[in-house]
Amino acid sequence: MKNKLLLPAAALLLLAACQNDKSRQTTSSTDTRTVFFDTAGMDTTVKPGDNFFLYANGKWMKNAQIPKTETGWGSFYTLYNDNLKNLRDILEKSAKSNAAKGTAEQKVGDFYASGMDSLTIEKLGTTPIKPLLSKIDNIKNANELINFIAEGFRNGEGDLFVFGVEPDDKSSQKNALIFYQSGINLPERSYYLDQDGKAKKIREQYLAYISKIFALSGDSVNGVKYANDILKLETALAQSHFTPVEQRDPQKNYNKFAVSDFQKQLPNLSVKSVLTKLGANVDTIIVRQPKYYQTLSNLIKTQPIQIWKEKLKFDALNENAYSLTQKFRDARFEFFDKTLTGRQLPTERWKSMVNNTDLNLGDLLGQLYTEEYFKPEAKKRMVELVDNLQKVYEERIKKVDWMTAETKKKALEKLNAFVKKIGYTDKWKKYDDVEISKTTFFANLQSAKKHAYKEMMDKLGKPVDKTEWGMTPPTVNAYYNPSFNEIVFPAGILQFPFFAFNADDAINYGAIGAVIGHEMTHGFDDQGRQYDAAGNLKEWWTKEDAAKFKTKADKVAAFYDKFTLLDNQHVNGALTLGENLADIGGLNIAYDAFKLTKQGKGMDKIEGFTPDQRFFLGFAQVWRMKNRDESMRVRLKTDPHSPEMFRVNGPVYNMEAFYKAFNIPTTAKMYVAPANRLGVW
Repeated sequence: MKNKLLLPAAALLLLAACQNDKSRQTTSSTDTRTVFFDTAGMDTTVKPGDNFFLYANGKWMKNAQIPKTETGWGSFYTLYNDNLKNLRDILEKSAKSNAAKGTAEQKVGDFYASGMDSLTIEKLGTTPIKPLLSKIDNIKNANELINFIAEGFRNGEGDLFVFGVEPDDKSSQKNALIFYQSGINLPERSYYLDQDGKAKKIREQYLAYISKIFALSGDSVNGVKYANDILKLETALAQSHFTPVEQRDPQKNYNKFAVSDFQKQLPNLSVKSVLTKLGANVDTIIVRQPKYYQTLSNLIKTQPIQIWKEKLKFDALNENAYSLTQKFRDARFEFFDKTLTGRQLPTERWKSMVNNTDLNLGDLLGQLYTEEYFKPEAKKRMVELVDNLQKVYEERIKKVDWMTAETKKKALEKLNAFVKKIGYTDKWKKYDDVEISKTTFFANLQSAKKHAYKEMMDKLGKPVDKTEWGMTPPTVNAYYNPSFNEIVFPAGILQFPFFAFNADDAINYGAIGAVIGHEMTHGFDDQGRQYDAAGNLKEWWTKEDAAKFKTKADKVAAFYDKFTLLDNQHVNGALTLGENLADIGGLNIAYDAFKLTKQGKGMDKIEGFTPDQRFFLGFAQVWRMKNRDESMRVRLKTDPHSPEMFRVNGPVYNMEAFYKAFNIPTTAKMYVAPANRLGVW
């Protein structure tokens, strides 16, 4: 699913450890919170016009300590951890409930308990994964290799292919089988190809990790050789990968083939046979990055079968390390967490198991979560906010001076066709075929994977179900999906600091209002604008308007290119363009909507700040986050979101209302002259 996220999905896995604060656990009318803005965290020695992010958050940034189990700390992290504690309460109660077999309580409770039973997991050692490793040992040639890979997906054991059943970009009512590049374990291609000292050091540590994994599996003799073989093979695969920027181009990533035609590009892969083994009876497929599969086909012929078996074994052990013994988990932590993200201590096991339960049994856990922590009045208030911002967006589109009436009409059609999903689904998924026992964690995972695969493949040949959600209810995030033309706000994010039932409008519009506007603007960013009201990848702009948009978008990319962090590493304006457009547009739309409220029309101060000042300060404190350098280095290469400081400073220094609210002089360090300010939506 081509979701446009508020927060990178990967970042959610990095979040995790603060004191529980009962006053911010629910978004209901019974919420007792009365303070919604942290004045003590401000640094008023910094002028608002010099660095607004630090003015709003500077003292907090200086004093905040990142917990050793974390890659960063701040607003998302604290909310995320509060949410984890709420979910743990549900899971622990369910585990002790002796609920009837097949109920939501039994399945989520026993799944959680099985993962927490470390004594049984340690006793089993590598026994659960030995059947898979034996299958790999028995592979004798390239045909058996491909058969093993393809057949494994039904059992949650596939490798080297990544695919999904998703809407056809150009026919969004129809499901298609869509393939993506795969085959590597480092974050993206540059980690294999860059020749600077940091990249080489990471590759050295990756080699050590591979060797360690083989030693833990019982082969301490060949680990070094295997590691070098695997790195060389993955480097060859990485050379075929699109860059993160290239992956953002919808047209470049839409490559539809008749199966017979794609077969001609893969002489060493029987495409039809692979599809049959996957359970996919289709005549056409979409391949996002064809070069990867062309390279894979060539390498299958040129690389010895033994090296492929080494790669498959490592992938199996690495993928399942978290469900094996502590030594496997520690080894994976040392490389993927400590080396790549800077995390100093492993995340507590209970947090990992809460996430695992949400990942594998999300709608069952989601039902229990929303019953307890998401109240009807919160959803009603959120619906009102979304509707208000949608009306404001309509007026902004009508007033845009660079767009022709023809394109405006279609833009308004798209805006008014937005599907709005708030809180949780109206159609819960079923997990009747998932077998869960308190004593078989590895088997539980396999059963859940089999279910997920069957659920996905059952969509083939059926119309797209646009009621389906791409996130579970407890998720602290939001997204826009262009193929569904929908904006989605799970219950998890509808809590303080993003949304507080009792907060004044300045705070809510600056926080969740900007989030709503952000997701709406994704429908009209450099990617989303290429999809029409029905969710089809289709040119609906006049050539003149498309050219004007590109000119404006290029200026946004150039503006963000100048921002730097760490040792003068630049933000990638092309990679972050869509999110930056959404941040800028979202804040403008939220501000206009705020000005329609009673508070927005007045000048009454709260805590010494005017309504407009509270709006911008509320927005800035939502993005109050401190990151480890290692984690930020990964983000600058791979994350389509700008670092938080620039998610704040980029939008505000391009808004006239901000300059007026804080009386910013033209001599301010970050002052942008009106003629040079960015403006698309």
